[in-house]
This record gives sequence, C-alpha cells and structure tokens, in this order.
Amino acid sequence: MRLNLKYGKEEREICIPDLNYLGTLRPQFREPVRDPQKEVERALNHPIGSPRLLNLVSSEDRVVILVSDISRPSPSQIILPPILKELEQKGVPEKQITIVFGLGIHRKQTEKEKRTLVGDSIYSRYRCIEHDLQNCVSIGETNHGTQVEVLEEVADASFIIATGNIEYHYYAGFSGGAKALAPGVCSRRTIEQNHKNFMAPGAIPGEIKGNPVRQELEEMARKKGINFLLNVILNPEKQLICAVAGDVEKAHREGAFFLNQISTVSVKQKADIAVVSPGGFPKDIDLYQTHKAMEHALPALKNGGILIAVGQCSDGLGVEPFARVFDEGRTPRELVEELKTQFVQGRHVASRIAHIHLNTEIFLVSDLSEETAKKLFFKNFTSVDEALSLALDKVGQNAQVLVMPYGVSTLPLVG
Repeated sequence: MRLNLKYGKEEREICIPDLNYLGTLRPQFREPVRDPQKEVERALNHPIGSPRLLNLVSSEDRVVILVSDISRPSPSQIILPPILKELEQKGVPEKQITIVFGLGIHRKQTEKEKRTLVGDSIYSRYRCIEHDLQNCVSIGETNHGTQVEVLEEVADASFIIATGNIEYHYYAGFSGGAKALAPGVCSRRTIEQNHKNFMAPGAIPGEIKGNPVRQELEEMARKKGINFLLNVILNPEKQLICAVAGDVEKAHREGAFFLNQISTVSVKQKADIAVVSPGGFPKDIDLYQTHKAMEHALPALKNGGILIAVGQCSDGLGVEPFARVFDEGRTPRELVEELKTQFVQGRHVASRIAHIHLNTEIFLVSDLSEETAKKLFFKNFTSVDEALSLALDKVGQNAQVLVMPYGVSTLPLVG
C-alpha cells in the first residue's frame, strides 16, 4: 500500500506491506464550494442566533476584526472582503476599522506573511496590527478567578467581529468561536490561567459540554462582548466547504456539529503502529503545532505502540518556552512530574508530548536540523519509510499499521 502524506507544502510517500496495512482513517471528503466568497455572503445573510451584521453595527463604532495568524489555515483573504463590504454599506469609515492578527503566544509574523494572509488590497487600505502580549489591559475576571487581560486596541473597540476556522482542538474541544479572543489577543497570564485546565476531565477534542477550557473561553468572550462571528470549515485540502455566522456561541455550535458529521471516524481495531500527518502547512509549521496530530492519533493506537508523526517543522520547534525545554535535557518523567506542580504556557506541550512518550514511543519525521533533533527525547527521522522500518523491527513484522493523513482534521472514536 502506497500513500502520500502532506509534508509542509510538499508530500512524502509511505509504503506499507499489505500484511501490515490495517487501514486509513480520514474525514469524509467534501467538495469545496464553487465560490467561497458567495458562501461567506450566504452565511452573513443568514446569521445564526443573531441579527445581520448590517443591523448590529453602527457607523460610529470603532470596529476590530480578529483574524488568525500564519499558524492557522483560516482563509482571511476570503472571509474579510464580504465583512468589509457590509461595514462599508453601513457607513463605517475605513479609519475606524482595525484588523488584529491573533498571535496568542506565537511568534511575530513577517510583513509578507501578514500581507499574504489578508491580501494586498486589504493590507494596504486598512490598519492591520499584531497582538502584543505586553500591551494588554484588564477587563475583569471569570467566575473561576482568571484575570481577563486583552490587547488594549481590542479593549477599546466598541464592536468586535471574530473570524477563524473550526477544527478539532485537543483540549479546547474545537478551534474557532471564542478562541479568536482568548487566547488570540489575551495576555500570557490570562492564557496560562485558562490553559492550566488542559488536563481536566472533559478537556478533550470534539467536546464542548463539560469542557472547562472552552466554557471559560466563552465566558471571556461574553465579558468583552464579541458582537459577531464568522467561522468557516475547511476540507482536508484546506478548501472552504461551509461558513457559519452570527452569535459567537450559537453559530460556533452549528459549525462544530457540521464538522463532527464529517470528521469523526469509527475505529474497530487499534493499531500497533500509527502514522499521522497533521495535514501539511501550516499545521506542521513546527513541532509545537505538529504535536496536535499526535494527540488525535492516540485513541487509535494500542498502549505501548509506536506513534510516527510526520511533520516538516519548517519553523523548528516552535514558541520559545516550548523550544527551551529541549535545551535542558529533562527526561519525559521529569516533565510529566513538573506539570503536576506548575503550569507554564508553552512548556505544557512538552509535558504532554512527554506523557505520550511514557506509554507510546514517538518517532518524528521532520526537517529539523541534526543539532536540534539531538535535543529531543524521542527519535527523529528524515524518511517515513525509515521510521516505519524501525518501528516494524521493534514491534514485530506482523504489526498492524494505521495511517491518518489528516490528523488534525480526524477524530477517531473507538468502538
């Protein structure tokens, strides 16, 4: 069995002996809509749980539009024009509109990346700024005592539009919705206080009800007041297949329901070896992002099996607190124990990877430099077939292999 896996903006082939091939887990493929902007316009014309944007915004409003950064596949250059057209129709001057890239704790973007994300025309006409962790102000606290600190420009806005794409998130349930605000444009302290619940019961992919992380994020969105939402769902090829608009929670629920209908996959037999790709750029832009696909593969893998993650990691390891962990030479057990006593945003992902590695050996196929790869507590390969060959040698030549070509977009359900 020969399969191609997305790898950055390229592909890598894997060849699995028929004896070992258990199957491929992938979401249902939906053809993209013929005209993505018309689909966005349709969603704007039929908002969920909310009046139309035209009937909500005022020409006097100071409008902030929250958009995703380069680490997300959200097609802002498609989403924004219909939104800006409606704001223009309402008489909102361009000088009263600010587009904010929600970085969270991610790296700053280049001018080229920002321009590419929103398109040349929009980038030239409108004020486009990035989130700044050092420029946040308090707007109160949640019922659980989390200090809600948001970017000053967002705090000062009188009308906020959240955009993004909806996909699974390994502890917030889903991306999209309130996540545009938190963690997108929140302070490090706010993000850490919320994300420390990421190991709590209910903080799992595909779950909203009873998910403490997601519920608090939505409380933050209500506290500041996201006035309107526009989210899209993409197929594995990152093509737009559906848009939802309206109330930040109700519209998001509809989008999440749509995603579940096409992206949950039943698993009748767990594998000895799971090969998972996040689905290419930007989902495998670094190890920090590639890790998310590892989480989704675990339900389909036997305890003690081998997980082969295939991610190019063109940006290396990722955010600084995460990358710095691998300079310390900590063992997986030490990292897991650390998480029990302290939560540091960024480092928590290293602890999650360590937790996986204690019960499931991790092989990574990446473009990480040899110097960087030596710092990891798991093996790094430059070839998928080389990683699979060693895995078969270790587990046994009769080992059963499952493949997940779009790991971030696929949620295995056992049973």
